[in-house]
Amino acid sequence: MIQHGKHSDRVYLMSLSTGDLPGVLNHLDALAETRDYSKIFAKVPASVSAVFMENGYAIEAAVPGLLSGEEGLFIGKYLSAKRKEEGRSDLVREVLATAQAKACTQPDLALASTFTCRRTRPEEAEEMAELYRQVFATYPFPIHDPGYLVETMESHVHYYAIWEENELVALASAEMDHKGLNAEMTDFATLPESRGKGLANCLLARMEEDILDLGIQTAYTIARAYSHGMNITFAKNGYEFCGTLTNNTDISGGLESMNVWFKPLDSEAGEVSVAQE
Repeated sequence: MIQHGKHSDRVYLMSLSTGDLPGVLNHLDALAETRDYSKIFAKVPASVSAVFMENGYAIEAAVPGLLSGEEGLFIGKYLSAKRKEEGRSDLVREVLATAQAKACTQPDLALASTFTCRRTRPEEAEEMAELYRQVFATYPFPIHDPGYLVETMESHVHYYAIWEENELVALASAEMDHKGLNAEMTDFATLPESRGKGLANCLLARMEEDILDLGIQTAYTIARAYSHGMNITFAKNGYEFCGTLTNNTDISGGLESMNVWFKPLDSEAGEVSVAQE
């Protein structure tokens, strides 16, 4: 499965069938050349990474146990010197240091009685898309489109939301790879007036609880490396940092570097207490 587009200016090999090696390498190169993209980005098993390294890729993040227990690698091939250069390296280091200093600080998962946290339904897609439009000017996947939300909801993505009374105020999703036994915890968005209330922590805890019941073994996220909030959220919730993807993703109007965090899910973990319908 390959995703590509002009906004993130990249080709993204999201899922690799090893039977497509080595031919897929030429396909990725040709696609990037034809569309004049400046980066090729891939998620691959460590066991086949050598052929990528021989073709100009470098490891940017390594996630233990990501793909059915095997280490998974996020690798990048830069097709321009400018794309490879991190322009805000001091900020990346500062955000990471701040987050790691708060590692495993027990988050408060108590929600006020006015809040409700639960999985969303297809008929709520328009309301969800509107919230995403308010929070993100641009995004690497079409979450502004209700049709896309319904399509993914009915296939492999579980969306979760928090309402305050009858107003939708926060969203997140667990994008599941049942074959790889992993889930990407992503698409976090909270309305500005509802931030600072720990809503992302509650969404994350609820998603972890549900995907564990579905047999998912590893949770991970790709978080904005310039933003303190989400990096702190994942550090507090026991996720480990495992690498930075340089100039990787167009989000909120520009290219940003992204931090990868992961967490093995423990079947013996205690239940979380999150208000839900």
